[in-house]
Amino acid sequence: MENLNPILSQCPLFDGIVPEEMRAMLGCLGAKKITAPKGQLIFQEGDEAIYVGIVLSGSVHLVREDYYGNRSIVAHIAPGEVFGETYACAGVRALPISIAADEDSTCLLIDCRRITASCTNACVFHSRMIFNLLRLVANKNLMFDQKIEVTSKRTTREKLMAYLLTQAKLHGSDSFTIPYDRQALADYLEVDRSGLSAEISKLRKEGKLECEKSTFRLL
Repeated sequence: MENLNPILSQCPLFDGIVPEEMRAMLGCLGAKKITAPKGQLIFQEGDEAIYVGIVLSGSVHLVREDYYGNRSIVAHIAPGEVFGETYACAGVRALPISIAADEDSTCLLIDCRRITASCTNACVFHSRMIFNLLRLVANKNLMFDQKIEVTSKRTTREKLMAYLLTQAKLHGSDSFTIPYDRQALADYLEVDRSGLSAEISKLRKEGKLECEKSTFRLL
């Protein structure tokens, strides 16, 4: 795991932990690296909810499917970002979602119990990691609230515009690239893809936005 430090130093879970501590820390935590090709499930709904995952390369989606197979993307997780922490810390027995590779991806998995439990080696980084983990859970809850705010809008247009305005604010620009293609964006907004494409075309004709694939500009 010699080449992990550059990615982990960007990960909020390891904020305040110096690179020199990384090797001993990862060994103490029993961290394991996995690879997953695009489309493969890393975890499936119903799996034990004990792991905190960190994306090292590629990206993953948190995905929820209802009884009828309708798919909703809960979140997009990019390199250096964390997934699974909310469910692991909540102590739920089984994951209520699936976690799938959006592209060929490499992830680091840590049993959350190894972070929160007292270490027999009395490693000094444990208290710092627990603080970081709590902050991550709080931030992830804010992200989930943001999705609820977007998807609670009544129409496809309102959902789309709410999402795009949020992204413009996040990027600090009226021009930005989102992490979703058309189908994934429809799954995130919980709308029909054809209806979404129709609304995007209408907004372009009305001179309210420009777009090229996943890049948008609000006018």
